[in-house]
Amino acid sequence: MNQISNASKTTGGSKIVDGTMNTAQQITSPNYNQRPSRLDVSLLVIHNISLPPGEYGTGEVENFFCNRLDGNKHPYFADICSVEVSAHLFISRLGEVTQFVNFENRAWHAGLSVFDGSENCNDFSIGIELEGTDEQAYTQAQYLSLVECTLAIQAQYPAITTERITGHSDISPGRKTDPGQAFDWDKFKLLLTEYNSLVKDKEHSK
Repeated sequence: MNQISNASKTTGGSKIVDGTMNTAQQITSPNYNQRPSRLDVSLLVIHNISLPPGEYGTGEVENFFCNRLDGNKHPYFADICSVEVSAHLFISRLGEVTQFVNFENRAWHAGLSVFDGSENCNDFSIGIELEGTDEQAYTQAQYLSLVECTLAIQAQYPAITTERITGHSDISPGRKTDPGQAFDWDKFKLLLTEYNSLVKDKEHSK
């Protein structure tokens, strides 16, 4: 199956209104604050997460982002349950999208980071977490949802060009490794280009 036919399966219905994505489930994380008013949103950062590591659909990522992770439930949780982090979006293995932080606010996803000479990437970025690990291939549903979310984000925040989409490992080298070697950047960018063309074709035919 070629990339175009894969891309055409996305709904194209994702839009952002007042910082909220209309197609995403909404769960509000307390872990956010205001962006510096002088900065435009101009960067998209892709991450991965699974809790426990390598286990999917557990609901623990949602608990983690909402400060509800039980440190007694798993040995791995004991070290992270008091950490306050979040992302704007989380995309499950099934391609389901959950929004935790309004795009107009600063989610706590990047930590110590720098992109193109600018530090503190949380100030000017949007963070998307893919359910996964560095080593295990991401699902087709995740790529398609990521493409649709990315195009909606770019429509709302045009400073996020394709060149300003990056991985956590690229803005925090030596400290972070996600989304890892399992993430197919070429596939993602090809789907992004092809689906963008499909959307434009649909708009011209109206």
